Formats: sequence, structure tokens, C-alpha cells
Amino acid sequence: MVRLARSAGGAPLLGDDTGYVPLSAADPSLTSICDALPRAASGTLPDPGKATAEPIPASDISFASPLGKYGKLWGIGLNYAEHASDLDEDRPTEPASFMKPKTAVTGPGGPIRLPEREISDRVTAEGELAVVIGRTCGNVAKDDAESVIAGYVPVIDMTAEDILEKNPRYLTRSKGFDSFIVFGSSILTTDEVRNLESVTVQTIVNGEVKAENQVRNMMTPPRELVSFHSNIMTFEPGDIISTGTPGASPIDAGDHVTADVEVVGDVSADVVR
Repeated sequence: MVRLARSAGGAPLLGDDTGYVPLSAADPSLTSICDALPRAASGTLPDPGKATAEPIPASDISFASPLGKYGKLWGIGLNYAEHASDLDEDRPTEPASFMKPKTAVTGPGGPIRLPEREISDRVTAEGELAVVIGRTCGNVAKDDAESVIAGYVPVIDMTAEDILEKNPRYLTRSKGFDSFIVFGSSILTTDEVRNLESVTVQTIVNGEVKAENQVRNMMTPPRELVSFHSNIMTFEPGDIISTGTPGASPIDAGDHVTADVEVVGDVSADVVR
């Protein structure tokens, strides 16, 4: 399975099941993960097995968030019917999308930092599958969407539910706190996910599965989300669409949260205040 990642020190890496090599050891022209995203979308990434460096096992590497620089961060609300019913809300007929600031991003391990209680006293965590855009594009047809996707990554999204309940127009504020989106350690290229519809997504808190569902039960599947939003604005390499959660769980300081996305991977983070 071919993956793109960065070490905790920021070094770009290319990996497979045997481990990771410096990206430049596989192709000297690639100096960052963003450089490699168009190659990932076109299926022309170099073979890590032919690199000029020996692979290092993933267990021996401390990982940072896979992109040093993120683009636009889209989130999708209520994309699973069961999650909408949990919140007593009608399932939207079009993607219920929102945007998060880049300052909300943190990497594997987090931590997720809760706001002071006088600002928000009820935050939920949500396991999700995210799509990483690989090349500049607009007005992408549904059938062509995979050609602009570099890969997939697991994420944990957070919401200050009590702020959102005051007024639905407060969605950006409820989603925008620092550390309110945790990215997994690597981007898995699309060709490694043979049957995306059957992939199971889980929200796990303190080792207990709080919610799970399959991609097939999304109102708008990942590739259609790419097509839909490409008709709103131009996508660029490093833009992200987090495709929605099967269900959210309240979290508090001391908790340990995991988003597990079958095949793609998992990401965990501790919760602090």
C-alpha cells in the first residue's frame, strides 16, 4: 500500500508495507508532500521499493500531520442518515458543507485542546474519512472525480455542540477552535482502496466504539462530494474534504479518541483542557 507521510521533524516520506523512505530518495524532484500530490492523483508516484534508501519501519517513526501546508478544509455535516436521526435533524437533500480554518489542524496524538468551560462545556468528537485533492481542478464530473483525488486519510473532527445549539449560524465558530481537526499519519493513495463503498468508519472513545457505518450509507459519496464542491470553487493540491461522521461522542479532558477508517488507517489523540 503506497502512502505519503511526514516525520515529526517535517521530512517528506514515501512508504509501503515494508516501511518508509525519504521521498527524495524515490524521486529527487519531489521535495514536499504537496509536490507529490499531483503524481498521486495521476497514479505515477515512484516505487518506494526502488528508492536509494533502505525502508524504515513505521513503528520506528514519529509522524506529523501528512501535509506541512493545508489548503481549503471542507467538512460535511449529516452525511449519514443515522447520524441525522441521532440529532433529531432532517437529512439534507444536498451536502451540508462548512469550512474550517487551517489553524484548527493538528497531527497524530493531538492533543485535542478543549475550550475553557465558560466558552464551551460540551464538545463532541467524530471519526471521519477525508479526501485529499491532488491537482488543480474545477467543474469535475462525477465519473472523473477519482482522477483529481490524491488519496484518503483518517481524521477526528470536533464540534462545540452547545455553541451550535444556540444558533445554527454559529457552525463555523463551533468547528473552528485550534486542534479541532486531527489528521492521521499518512495519505493512502486511491488505487489501494479497491471498494471504497464497503469501508467502515468508526468513532472510538476510550477504546469503546461509539458509532460506526459504511461509506455506502453516505447521502453523498466521497467522489460526488468532490464533483459537487468543484462547481463552487477551484480545488488545489492540499485541499481537503472530510466526508462526515457516522456519529459523534461527547469528550472531556483525559479521554482518548480514535477515528478508525478500514483499510485507510486510524488516528488517535488525547483530550486536554
